[in-house]
Amino acid sequence: MNRTIEILISVVIVVSLTLILSRSLKLSSKYDRKPRKLSDWNAQDQGIDPTQESESDR
Repeated sequence: MNRTIEILISVVIVVSLTLILSRSLKLSSKYDRKPRKLSDWNAQDQGIDPTQESESDR
C-alpha cells in the first residue's frame, strides 16, 4: 500500500511538471509557421487581394 502511494505521487509530480513546461515553452506546430511566399489562398487569409497584384503586373 505504501509503495502504491509513492508511485502515485511520483506520477502526479511528473505529469504536473510536464504540463507546466509544455505551456511555458509554446512550441509552434508546423501549421503555425508562415510560408516563405504567400499563395493566393494564403494572401486572402491575411487580407491581401491577390487580384491587385496580378493587375499591376500587366
